[in-house]
Amino acid sequence: MQPLPQLELSLDEVVTRLIGRYEHEGWAPTLLGVGPMSSLVVRAALEVGREADCPVILIASRNQVEAAAFGGGYVEGWTQAAFVAHICTLASQIGFDGPLYVCRDHGGPWHRDQELQAKVALEQAMASAAASYEADLEAGFHLLHVDPTRDPTGVVPLEVVITRSLALMQEIERARARRELPPVSYEIGTEETSGGLTAETDFATFITDLLAGLNPQGLPRPAFIVGQTGTLIKMRENIGAFSAATARRLASIARESGLGFKEHNADYLPLDLLAAHPQLGITAANVAPEFGAAETQALLALADREVAVVRANPQTDIALSDLRRIVTEKVLASRRWVKWLRPAEKGTTEQDLRQAQSRLEEVAVVCGHYVFTDAEVVAARRRLYANAEALGISANPKREVLDAVKASIRRYIEPLRLAGLTTWLRAQRRR
Repeated sequence: MQPLPQLELSLDEVVTRLIGRYEHEGWAPTLLGVGPMSSLVVRAALEVGREADCPVILIASRNQVEAAAFGGGYVEGWTQAAFVAHICTLASQIGFDGPLYVCRDHGGPWHRDQELQAKVALEQAMASAAASYEADLEAGFHLLHVDPTRDPTGVVPLEVVITRSLALMQEIERARARRELPPVSYEIGTEETSGGLTAETDFATFITDLLAGLNPQGLPRPAFIVGQTGTLIKMRENIGAFSAATARRLASIARESGLGFKEHNADYLPLDLLAAHPQLGITAANVAPEFGAAETQALLALADREVAVVRANPQTDIALSDLRRIVTEKVLASRRWVKWLRPAEKGTTEQDLRQAQSRLEEVAVVCGHYVFTDAEVVAARRRLYANAEALGISANPKREVLDAVKASIRRYIEPLRLAGLTTWLRAQRRR
């Protein structure tokens, strides 16, 4: 396997420099974590990183990328090793030579959906998480998100979150030492509204108690602590109530301990709120579903144009790709859409969706990325691209879809003040 490029700066070092910049200038760029919703999203992130002269941070959940022992991930069936190999190949093809970080997002017990649904025992869930982390280490991941806040019994008390976090970090560090692998960075905490860290006192206590538990065991301090700023994604909306005041206070508390403050679920936030992030001290923000939706929307729009052209030319012998119908049926069968329903839509059935065309189309866009690797979807997508070229709909349909995803990612570059960050970090390193 082609190894990832050697890091110029670890994420711990990047965070230190960004905190220093914030304290000196009153603002610092907010790093963007990109969820690898598909191979195309990974390519888009690397191209944007090259063009904007900024680091690329890819954050893979256990459902997206996972060890072969657990069935791989829904994104291309990727294992950690396959994911890293693909990133390396794309980076070489694209000519991206900037800072590149491969990260585990929401590692921990029950973060593999099958385990949560089966309500496996704590011991089994913790062992599964440790094994997954070990595969991350072997593949060369740079940052591991230790998030033990998911539990089939409900909300996990903060003291239990700390205990489980320390136990997982001990297992990870033992595995790393045993295999003589390089150090990794850590991210601790959760953004879940039901158990997220929002109250200043809880957040400060969590950090104090966590660090107090790390130090005696010689465990590394995390690069990031995750806190809840009020974001919450349902369908194609951020229905949460982002609080700038909360974000500023929590970021300040984290900064006092030398930790970067990370926000999850920043998808779909309006530009004015994103533009406030650097001044609020938010060190990093994760975005994922929005990019998958951007790809699906571009594909379905291309399929609609295909249908329109063929219907306008009944004499053509080109068979339609039927992509929209195939994607929609696969999405409905997957049941993945249930988790994205808005609170007022709870209890919605498949029949309800079939009777409301606009809702059905929204579900297809939101959840299309889950079925990209289905054999019928792959074949339909291939036919769509061929038809688009043959019918003169698009000279380069693959690039058209890619550019749509790039536009979605690029939406974050200016407000988060990421352009030129690679050059700045390299200049700092030389000092």
